[in-house]
Amino acid sequence: MPERLGLVSDFGGVLTTNVFDSFRAFCEDEGLDPEAIKRLFREDPGALASVRGLERGDLTEEQFAERFGELLELEPDRRGGLVDRMFGHIQPEEQMVEALRRARAQGIRTGLISNSMGAGRYDRSRFPELFDGVVISGDEGIHKPQPEIYELGCERVGLPPAECVFVDDLRENCEGAEAVGMTAVLHRGAERTLPRLEELLGVSLRAQ
Repeated sequence: MPERLGLVSDFGGVLTTNVFDSFRAFCEDEGLDPEAIKRLFREDPGALASVRGLERGDLTEEQFAERFGELLELEPDRRGGLVDRMFGHIQPEEQMVEALRRARAQGIRTGLISNSMGAGRYDRSRFPELFDGVVISGDEGIHKPQPEIYELGCERVGLPPAECVFVDDLRENCEGAEAVGMTAVLHRGAERTLPRLEELLGVSLRAQ
């Protein structure tokens, strides 16, 4: 087995609180079924196409809001700022953010591979302290789970895929990482993810 020297993370749902919890809270704020967005993602090809368009940068946030707002059956005057409102309930997941800092301080190269939902979702001022390499789908015109995005992420971290561990909260994105040779960890909370990362990377990521 190759030595694992890199830790590459997703953003929403790993370095933040759960994205779908934010979607549920948004739906409740709007008087919708709390599972309305999750159901659209699962059942409506048009919904996924709109999300992919936003992730790749093919759609502006305003164009996405019109298309996705219609699918949610929101009145036109309730579609403004839709992306901000959908993500309005997420917060930083400080345990995971601190784990990245600790990994980097111990010589692990760190990276970000994120499917963006518009440019404004990131505090890019924190990137230099956290990451050796960053790939955001909307900047590159590709998205997870396409193999090219993982390969680009590893290239920017400066390591081959076989030496990188990838963390994501979506199974399909973990499978995409594994397909290019990365070791994937499906994130289901810091209490499960951090011990597994410590085992794989051989470093301490939690306060003792």
